[in-house]
Amino acid sequence: MVENVATTDIVKTADGIPLKISLAKAQRRSKIRGMMLVLPLFAFILLTFFVPIFDMLLRSVENHLVPDVLEHTTRELVNWDDRSGELPPEEVFAAAKLDFEKGHSERTILRVGRRLNYEVPGFASLFRKTARRAKNFESPYKEAFIERDKRWGEIDTWRLIKREAGAFTMSYYFSALDLEYSPEGNVNFKDKDSRIYLKLFWRTLSLSALITLLCLTLAYPIAYLLSTLPLRISNLLMILVLLPFWTSLLVRTTSWIALLQQEGVINDLLVGLGLITDDGRLAMIHNAMGTVVAMTHILLPFMVLPLYSVMKTIPPSYMRAAKNLGATPTVAFIRVYFPNTVSGIGAGSILVFIISIGYYITPALVGGTDGTLISNFIAYHMSSSLNWGLAASLGVLLLILVLMLYYLYDRVVGIDNMKFS
Repeated sequence: MVENVATTDIVKTADGIPLKISLAKAQRRSKIRGMMLVLPLFAFILLTFFVPIFDMLLRSVENHLVPDVLEHTTRELVNWDDRSGELPPEEVFAAAKLDFEKGHSERTILRVGRRLNYEVPGFASLFRKTARRAKNFESPYKEAFIERDKRWGEIDTWRLIKREAGAFTMSYYFSALDLEYSPEGNVNFKDKDSRIYLKLFWRTLSLSALITLLCLTLAYPIAYLLSTLPLRISNLLMILVLLPFWTSLLVRTTSWIALLQQEGVINDLLVGLGLITDDGRLAMIHNAMGTVVAMTHILLPFMVLPLYSVMKTIPPSYMRAAKNLGATPTVAFIRVYFPNTVSGIGAGSILVFIISIGYYITPALVGGTDGTLISNFIAYHMSSSLNWGLAASLGVLLLILVLMLYYLYDRVVGIDNMKFS
């Protein structure tokens, strides 16, 4: 009888299905419908964000070209002791002859030369010179190779080929960190005069931090003024803040060239006012100063908008209450108003800093030698030198650096305290 009572107490829908099961099916259909709605956005993010990052990570360590083209050579080099001080045996040279002959006919051997030329300059010409006569080499092949070019008689040549014989390599990262292999195979820093990328990373961080600080200094009073003025006037001024977004980035950058050059408007004005002499015109372009000035102007709206959106939500009664309790306007601002804008400061600062750390158009036009950033060299290796592996490794290191700074910001300030409105 107890079982019958329990059975009759089960609530069912009109079609006889238990209500619990019907609700579970409805929730499952709702989740599937929601997933189908989100799926296009997820696919878009996957294809445009995660796939390129994964491809960049792969290219920074991928090295299939050398073992694929020099298949027989790399297989024979495995048994050669590169620390013995002796050249590889005749079998290695015989295998190299086969690979050069095949690579020359398939037009792939020169690609290997260009790849190894990234490590040691001169390998591109060495492979080109050898490939032309490889089919005419006769035994003993060791003497034939050395007779063609004496660099084949140097141990370091074969050490490099053996070192880069794997499917993956760390050479790109070593180059991006200004490291190099010694003849003994150890990893050391390059000479101070040859170090490029560490200085560029430091310059990128320091200039980006300076640009962020200048943007904050200029944007804070602008955002405060916009948030306290009547809505009709603040909306009109907000149009002036947004006006640069309606102007081409290239036009804004080149306009600073006309303003900052030694024969430009600003120098002419300073000479006219007698502040500087005609012979002492200031060099404000094609250096770090040009980069800072132009990028501060371009990125200023990205700092104003988050600050304004946060300041607009702060009730004016907070300041009035502080003054009624005896605080001076300065104390009320420091103790009451400013802490409520920290979230806007954090949002604007991290937005401007991350954008500036990856900028390359403006520094390329106005930065010159002292104002270029690491992003300019990434673009150079992608489009000019075609060293995609080094470009990818520089990009990965820049990504890691940004993530580390983001984590540090989260630990010190807190991501939860950052908001845009």
